[in-house]
Amino acid sequence: MSTERLILASKSASRRAMLDAARVDYEAIPADIDERAVEAGLEAASPPEIAEALSVAKAAALTPTYPGRHILGSDSLVVVQGERFDKPTSRENAAEHLRFFSGKVLELHSAAALVRDNACEWSQSELAQLRVRELSDAFIEHYLDREWPAVGNTVGVFRIEAMGVQLFERITGDQFTVLGMPLLSVLAALRDLDVLRS
Repeated sequence: MSTERLILASKSASRRAMLDAARVDYEAIPADIDERAVEAGLEAASPPEIAEALSVAKAAALTPTYPGRHILGSDSLVVVQGERFDKPTSRENAAEHLRFFSGKVLELHSAAALVRDNACEWSQSELAQLRVRELSDAFIEHYLDREWPAVGNTVGVFRIEAMGVQLFERITGDQFTVLGMPLLSVLAALRDLDVLRS
C-alpha cells in the first residue's frame, strides 16, 4: 500500500466531513478554477458528464504543484425539470430557486475524480432524486432566516444534514451522493489505486 497522502481539491465542509468520518488521511487544498470556462466547451454534455468534467478540472488544477500525488476533485449539479441550477447569487435568488423547486423532483448529480500528474485515473457521477414538498412563501422566508448565508454556497440551496432536510418528502439515492460526493465509489477507487488499504 502507498504511504501517499491524498489531496482533496475542495473547501467543502461536507466533503471533508465524509473523508474524516471514513478515516481517510488527506489534506484539503481548494482548487481555484473558472467553472464557467470549463463548462463553455461542454454545451452538448449531459449533467453527469459536466459534473465529472468539473471534478477532473478541479483536481488537475493542483497537479503542477503536487507532482506524483493523487488529487480528489468533486462537484455537484442540480437539475429540475431539465433546467440546470447553480449556487444562488443572493438570498432573493435562493428564494426564487426554492419557489421553482416546490413540488418538483430535484436531480442531484454528484461526481468525483482522481487525478495524478494531470492524468485522470478514475471518475464517476452518481444520481440522487429528491422530491421537494410544496413550499409556502412563509416557510421559504423562515428557512432562509435560519439557513442563509450557509446555503448560499450549495447547489440546491440546502444542507441535508441541517434544516434542509425539511424541504423534502422523499429521497432516492445514496446518502453520500446527497451530501455532495459518491463516497463509496471514491473509497473503492482509492483501494484500487493502492491509496487505501484493500
